[in-house]
Amino acid sequence: MHKSGCYNRIVDIKKEVGEAIKKALEELGFSKFKIDFSLEQPENLAYGDYATNVAMVAFKRFRPKTDRSLDEKVKNPLDLARKIIEKLNKQLSAFSIIAKVEAVPPGFINFYLSQDYLFTTILRSIVVKEKFGGSQMGKGKTVVIDYSSPNIAKPFGIGHLRSTIIGQALCNIYSFLGYRVIGDNHLGDWGTQFGALLCQIKLKIKSEKLKVEDLTINDLERLYVEFHQEVEKNPDLEVEARKWFKRLEDGDEEAERIWQIMVDISMKEFKRIYGLLGVSFDVVLGESFYVDKMAGVIADAQDKGIIKESRGAKVINIPGVETPAMLVKSDGATTYFLRDLAAIKYREKKWRPLLMIYEVGADQIFHFHQLFAVARMLGYLSEGKLIHVAHGMVRGLGGKLSTRLGKTIHLEAVLAEAIGRAEELAKKAGVSKNLSLRERKKVAKIVGIGAVKYSDLKQNPKTDVIFDWDKILTLEGNAGPYLQYTYARCKSVLSKKENLFLSTRDDVMKIILPKYQPNFDELAIARIICHFEEVVKEAAKSFSPNLIANFLYDLSQKYNNFYNQHRILGEGGKKEQLRLLLTLAVAQTLKNGLNLLGIDVLEKM
Repeated sequence: MHKSGCYNRIVDIKKEVGEAIKKALEELGFSKFKIDFSLEQPENLAYGDYATNVAMVAFKRFRPKTDRSLDEKVKNPLDLARKIIEKLNKQLSAFSIIAKVEAVPPGFINFYLSQDYLFTTILRSIVVKEKFGGSQMGKGKTVVIDYSSPNIAKPFGIGHLRSTIIGQALCNIYSFLGYRVIGDNHLGDWGTQFGALLCQIKLKIKSEKLKVEDLTINDLERLYVEFHQEVEKNPDLEVEARKWFKRLEDGDEEAERIWQIMVDISMKEFKRIYGLLGVSFDVVLGESFYVDKMAGVIADAQDKGIIKESRGAKVINIPGVETPAMLVKSDGATTYFLRDLAAIKYREKKWRPLLMIYEVGADQIFHFHQLFAVARMLGYLSEGKLIHVAHGMVRGLGGKLSTRLGKTIHLEAVLAEAIGRAEELAKKAGVSKNLSLRERKKVAKIVGIGAVKYSDLKQNPKTDVIFDWDKILTLEGNAGPYLQYTYARCKSVLSKKENLFLSTRDDVMKIILPKYQPNFDELAIARIICHFEEVVKEAAKSFSPNLIANFLYDLSQKYNNFYNQHRILGEGGKKEQLRLLLTLAVAQTLKNGLNLLGIDVLEKM
């Protein structure tokens, strides 16, 4: 364990305490048993910085088998907790980061971080600034993250918001932890839907003298909806659409020309949306990029002897899965399943990633179950390297949103409304009254877009999202504007005190010790901030940016409660210096955390 004075980095306390607990169990005769215990941060800080249920788990499950190795005084979990603490204290004696370990009924063991460590961490947040909370855990290993992936020829709908912002947050988080991240926007720019569009466009060119070059992305959406409406009257159009897609696959010049125009129209719109969202990609490779690589996948499947003919289609049977994976349809058209396999093969060969993460909706769970199974059968990637982060749907009044029914809610319209509502919120709250018109517009844009992002990212990716403007845009409660306002509040306080310069641990300790004893509220803020890096790591491990959002909300609540109950400026002496120090640390932590979520902060509101 690390001795006192090793403060040049954030120690992985949770890991080291966990190891100490395991060693204590071994010394008490539990080595032959696997005991699954928890070690978590209690919701109530009065119960310590970490708490474990190890004594209760061990006593309940194994006491009859281990009585002989334990003292006769161990009659209940609380007694066992005290025995474990005796062993822990010997290990923790040189580990000054832990100030106290105590047993509480019915058998929990609580750990309290030392004040020295708490405020050294606060110093670290100030010194390393934008790097605070990050680490080199990834050691430069590559992670590929497939996200956003909108469909060409369709306006950017609200349904693609989740993949876009959750995926970007995961990119930010993994990069922050020292991984080499490849963010890949796998555009839906190929498939039978383009046969439908080509068919409809050709019909309109004849009947309405339509010019393809003059089309907008809204026109393309309208044509797609019209095609499906007309198919209900004339089913033969489906056959014609399949023919047009076959022409596209075969390299037909006219089909390719119209298709490229559709791609160009769409990309122009998408780039504007990504600019509004502050989203960027390392690679933008649509399905069409993998068209010439599909034959290699077919050849691999043939070499493995796993491809089969079924009613004219080429399929792969997956052990334990009733439905086979289709690579080529009976009419000769290729599937996006085949192109997804080609993408896996390409990415593995080019980047050799540690992980390949797909941030795609939960309605694609079965597709990815099949895809990953076949990729392993082909030997492209080993078990555990392919991850599907399946997010819930964005739902409107009519349920899941669908372009086919012409009910898409366009994301740009949502963002525009968010910005407008943010302006109104600022007027009502009076938070931007001292700003120029240009500054107010900037604030409204940052707050509005940040609010939409945060309302999504604060929720577990697996859950469905229903828009509620009253909960999205508010300066109270768990909302983006509340966190941004807290940051601006911190900066406002700090702007009134320009001579707070701290650069060494000794500078901080001169403020804290020995003459000033921080109160519970001051320590509470420091104790939360100490968990930031741990939360970031857990967010990466569980693919859950919402953990960071929840952490930031908790920190904002604690700081605002402190702000409302205690004077910061005007106290003078060590008390004022400490409170300014905490304010500086809160601001830096909020900024870093919001940046990970892809949300901008404002120096003033």
